[in-house]
Amino acid sequence: MPVEHAVADPADAAVAENWELVRAAQRGDTAAFGKLYDRYVDWVYRYVLLRVGDRHLAEDVTSETFLRALRRITSISYQGRDVGAWFTTIARNLVFDHVKSSRFRLEVVTDEVSESGTHPFGGSGPNGAPGPEQQVISRTTNDELLRCIADLGDDQRECIILRFIQGYSVSETASIMQRNEGAVKALQHRAVRRLAKLLPSELR
Repeated sequence: MPVEHAVADPADAAVAENWELVRAAQRGDTAAFGKLYDRYVDWVYRYVLLRVGDRHLAEDVTSETFLRALRRITSISYQGRDVGAWFTTIARNLVFDHVKSSRFRLEVVTDEVSESGTHPFGGSGPNGAPGPEQQVISRTTNDELLRCIADLGDDQRECIILRFIQGYSVSETASIMQRNEGAVKALQHRAVRRLAKLLPSELR
């Protein structure tokens, strides 16, 4: 009987490779940190842009995110999730700092996020089958979804951004939002139900 060999998950391999870059950066390898920057800068910028709604501010916050990450790189260690969640947590805190220090209203920008022409909401349910959230989301265009997201409450909006635009797992989203996984699942469920009500009637 042939022996079956386990096939490594490419996603797991990528996570491991990114943490190898972190460890190299902790040893003073600036090129390694540069590679981390190249891999995550667009990811962080997209998250920040969706949170603050202003491109120039998003660029500033993204730059500050990586400056803070560089200063704190020796303080982190592997915790079972991709290092991108750590960068996003730093960016999230900077967004909150900005909100507390100004009257800036968090908004969603649609044109730049959707200009790629690809659907940003690509999650799936168990075994790769579309879950109920994805079935609601897949019926809409990028612009329609992003406009509806702008009308969500702040926590619901962030949950949708992290889960369905950034593609974080429930566990990673819980870590970034500093909530337990059950709370994130409940928040996600309420957010998607709210989105369904906000969609144009012909898309429900």
